[in-house]
Amino acid sequence: MRKARVIVRKVRIRLTSLRLRLMLASAALAMLFMLLLMPVLQGVFLMALEETVEKRLASDAAALISAARIQEGQLHMPDKMPDEEFDNLDSHLLGFIFDREGRLIWRSRSSLDELVNYKPRYDGRGHEFVRIRDESGQEYFVYDIEVDLLRGNETALSIVTMQPTREYQGLFDGFAWQLRLWLGIALLVLLGLLWFGLTWGFRSLRGLSDELDGVESGTRQRLSDDHPRELLRLTNSLNRLLDSERRQRERYRDSLEDLAHSLKTPLSVLQGIGETLSVQPENREQAQLMQAQIERMSQQVGYQLQRASLRRSGLVRHRERVWPLLDGLCRSLDKVYRDKRVEAMLEVPEHSQISMERGALMELLGNLLENAYRLCLHRVRVSLQPLPDGCLLTIEDDGPGVPHDQRSRVLQRGERLDAQNPGQGIGLAVVEDIVESYEGELSLEDSELGGACFKVRLYD
Repeated sequence: MRKARVIVRKVRIRLTSLRLRLMLASAALAMLFMLLLMPVLQGVFLMALEETVEKRLASDAAALISAARIQEGQLHMPDKMPDEEFDNLDSHLLGFIFDREGRLIWRSRSSLDELVNYKPRYDGRGHEFVRIRDESGQEYFVYDIEVDLLRGNETALSIVTMQPTREYQGLFDGFAWQLRLWLGIALLVLLGLLWFGLTWGFRSLRGLSDELDGVESGTRQRLSDDHPRELLRLTNSLNRLLDSERRQRERYRDSLEDLAHSLKTPLSVLQGIGETLSVQPENREQAQLMQAQIERMSQQVGYQLQRASLRRSGLVRHRERVWPLLDGLCRSLDKVYRDKRVEAMLEVPEHSQISMERGALMELLGNLLENAYRLCLHRVRVSLQPLPDGCLLTIEDDGPGVPHDQRSRVLQRGERLDAQNPGQGIGLAVVEDIVESYEGELSLEDSELGGACFKVRLYD
């Protein structure tokens, strides 16, 4: 089921390609054009073929007219025709002569075996070219010409020449097959040229995409001006956005540093006053209340500073290797919790990367690992599972775990279930903010090791 969803998602991504859409549209239009062109070319060829047949039959009819004689009002035809095809029994060229009433008065030897039932109409039309069918369903081309004067003698005859259409049907079928073949080849060549043209035309977009990848990865600061005129407005707008974001982040970072520096001194002064007041027994309760408020203010300031400084950037996208950060953090935590002798199992590919800024990734891993080291008995396991559209980071421990009814509290700011160890209770809240800023998902489940299992789902 998961593979099917992945395939469907890949197909959707490919269908969103502008080049693929243009290629599909161009291919559809080219195929439609070829389909419309085919019957047009076949019709033109058929018209040319029928015109050729008509001219040939007209020439044969002229041969009959030249051979005919009128003697004492009767038609006389020679025993041997000038065109030998009329005398050949195997010939498909047929000749007939009809009188004014449509009675057959002469037929060629080639037509003796044919059962053609044709009745001309002597109505002064001159000549006509038609198709007819005999009793067996065989189709013929028919050329019918009316003769009023034959060698100076008045007469009224219909000279008819015929030829079966099957002789030309094979020629037409061969042409139709060749037409389909060459149109198919032309369509393939056209599609290849269209793909080449679209690929060449989209080179500028591919170059722009490469520059955007460079901006996201942090290898370049701005987009170049080496783009087509139609894209310059877009690239200029993106450059202004990048410059504005960079200046805003610098101002934001400077403001946070100024805020932290300006609050540090007053809080230190207040803390010193509280310690002085706590020496006097009558002021001890007020001093403890003031110390609690100062600690709460420090906690809130620290949380907001961390939360603001670790937000995901707008256009710039970083990718950091996970293994070096994990290895360094585990080494540091091993020294802090040396008495526990924690066994850290790192099931992370050495060259795996996560789409996150280094500071944010360090804060996320540091908080989750410190939490696991602090609450575990002896074992901590970190695993990273690559996914088609991102990765799944899992951090587990063999500690007491977190009850189901308390899991939502753990992720809230300032909430801590472990009251025996010092801390501000904002670590997991910062982790959740980082994950949300990168449009990921954070979940808390039971671990196979017996303790808590934090799962971070991140998307590319």
